[in-house]
Amino acid sequence: MKSSIKELSPFVREEYPFSSQYFQQFSDGEGKHNQHYLDEGRGPVVLLLHGNPTWSFYFRNLIIRLVAQGFRCIVPDHMGCGLSDKPQKYTYNLERRISDVERILEHLGIMEFNLVVHDWGGAIGLGLAGRMPEKVIRIAILNSAAFRSKLMPLSIAFLRIPLLGEFLIRALNIFAIVAINRAAQIPLSPVIKEGLLFPYQTWAERIAISNFVKDIPMDNNHPSYATLLAIEKNLDHLKQKKIGLFWGDCDFCFNQHFYKRWLEFFPLAKKYRYPKAGHYVLEDAGKEIIHDITKFISEVED
Repeated sequence: MKSSIKELSPFVREEYPFSSQYFQQFSDGEGKHNQHYLDEGRGPVVLLLHGNPTWSFYFRNLIIRLVAQGFRCIVPDHMGCGLSDKPQKYTYNLERRISDVERILEHLGIMEFNLVVHDWGGAIGLGLAGRMPEKVIRIAILNSAAFRSKLMPLSIAFLRIPLLGEFLIRALNIFAIVAINRAAQIPLSPVIKEGLLFPYQTWAERIAISNFVKDIPMDNNHPSYATLLAIEKNLDHLKQKKIGLFWGDCDFCFNQHFYKRWLEFFPLAKKYRYPKAGHYVLEDAGKEIIHDITKFISEVED
């Protein structure tokens, strides 16, 4: 199942004025699937990784600013998300998502990169970075996690109830609809809501949203627990990197507990706080956070 940028409404396309690129991912017994990504600008590379239920559209304004400042932005839509194919039989787990991004970087011959992560992009991106720390320059961490935690909002836990949760997510689009109304403190415009929801219009198109929710490893019996544990252990390999925390303080999901946990792993991280911003911190903090991230990534090494 495929989506095309040509299908975007003129209003959404105006917000997302980028050229689509595709990379073929392989799945055992399932053939080839097209993973969509953006490759915009020239210069030092910035890899931006989104979470659930967003897609590369979430980074649109930051991409424009970074490209204008002389950076090359690589922005994948995770398989099943955004304008990527949405195969109904695919290994939708943390390990595969890391390797999917790794394959794109290998395909593009990327030897070093800056990293910007949000939500699930935290575990995916820090998982990738921990395996190749020599390629990582700077890391900008937006509201996210890449370590074990027992905390989970009750609303998300409810959507993990077998059968019921999948029905609510895939039949009614509950997860994505709630997100566009709850994840931002400042109400999103109709066009931005349309853009965020665009890839997830049918039962089949919501498969990745559902599987992201299922793939949260809360105990050591979960199939992705070992992967997350390895990611957490590998954070130690990144302590000497330049790291910035860009945090919306009103996040209902990745709250202050997660912010403090990041500082336990990276006590020297630069701290940027946005007191009135929620989970969609790029939407709420707007020009301020885009300025801060761009300045952070642009800083000359000491």
